[in-house]
Amino acid sequence: MSQKPDTPLLSIETVGAVAKITLCRSAKRNALSDDLVRELRLCFESLPDTVRAAVLLGDGPAFCAGLDLSEVRENNTTQAVFHSRMWHAAFEAIGFGRVPVVALLHGAVVGGGLELASACHVRVAESSAFYALPEGSRGLFVGGGGSVRIARLIGVARMTDLMLTGRVLDAAEGHAAGISHYLVAPGEGLAKAMALAEKIAGNSPMTNYGVMHVLPRIADQSIQDGLMTEALMASVAASDPETRQRLAAFLDAKTNKVRQTG
Repeated sequence: MSQKPDTPLLSIETVGAVAKITLCRSAKRNALSDDLVRELRLCFESLPDTVRAAVLLGDGPAFCAGLDLSEVRENNTTQAVFHSRMWHAAFEAIGFGRVPVVALLHGAVVGGGLELASACHVRVAESSAFYALPEGSRGLFVGGGGSVRIARLIGVARMTDLMLTGRVLDAAEGHAAGISHYLVAPGEGLAKAMALAEKIAGNSPMTNYGVMHVLPRIADQSIQDGLMTEALMASVAASDPETRQRLAAFLDAKTNKVRQTG
């Protein structure tokens, strides 16, 4: 059983309505230990109500170099299944949590690090970022949800190539493949990620919730089921009190503008 570390594994800073969450294992390139995965889950399940978006980044030269292999080398089959399911629960707390998450990617975004990034909703990559899935060469298989999330980002064929050959994608190749939404120069990622998170935080929480929770599920449904789900979500969003206030303010401002120009 892993021991509780003396030094914090996560740094959490609130900037307005945005939580800035930093992985703090820079000596191990932010490799994901069991304790760090548990801390991630607890963090995203416990965000205060005042937080409406989050930025996730890594301290030091890498976003995340993947699974800390030293913690799983002795696992038997049962332990390996439970370990994978623990990761699933933690990353579900990110992908299907309360607030949208912007990931800032730089340096190594490898293995479990790429799985972690794929659980986030928007990804900003600095040009130093590189991506790989080295599990194949180590006798492993992705276990943090990558077979679902990464395959949807870049396609099964491209993920197959990464896993079979150990190919490494640089930042430009990863961006072209669909891993990142934004590609910026070194040192510019944090400002971009924070600006995006602040913009997202200004949206209606119910609309953000629909994009995070309902849109991915619609993608799994048949066309007719998806259209029905869309109609239901649209009605929920439209009837939300904050949405009504926003619409009223927008229409009143538009009416006043017409009167002033008339």
